[in-house]
Amino acid sequence: MPSIRCARAPDGVLTYAIALPPEALPAVRPRDLLEAWDVAREAAAAETFGQPRLLRFAHPDGEATTLALADRDAAAWAEAIDARAGLATLPGLALCLRLLALVDILPRAPFLAPLWTLTREGAEFHPALIEAAAAMPLDRGARFDAEGLRALLSKAIPAEA
Repeated sequence: MPSIRCARAPDGVLTYAIALPPEALPAVRPRDLLEAWDVAREAAAAETFGQPRLLRFAHPDGEATTLALADRDAAAWAEAIDARAGLATLPGLALCLRLLALVDILPRAPFLAPLWTLTREGAEFHPALIEAAAAMPLDRGARFDAEGLRALLSKAIPAEA
């Protein structure tokens, strides 16, 4: 099983060395993704901001992808998922990155608008969206491909729905 090494720099930044690319991270359970959403939103609302994190992924071609989770919201969400699932584990890291990828794609993919709502009380997601986000591979930048997600959802949700 590929490993994740974690070290804290003198400035407090946590650096994770991940022995595989984001595309190879495992799928997560849809209910875990929904629970992670709630836990992360609660942490952000409570202003439980974590330390910045650097994620360094190794690719089979020898290249590396480095992601910085440095803004307050991403750091808060990562801190919450780390406390809940452990970012130094593949399942915990996969959960965190899928959650962040979901947050990233919602505003940039207008076709998703009918599949989610956000209110003061929380978020509601169409089950097909959560299932897709839990299973769809991330891209090299640890994001969801919008067109790939559209294609996956078009198979899961009939056009008349």
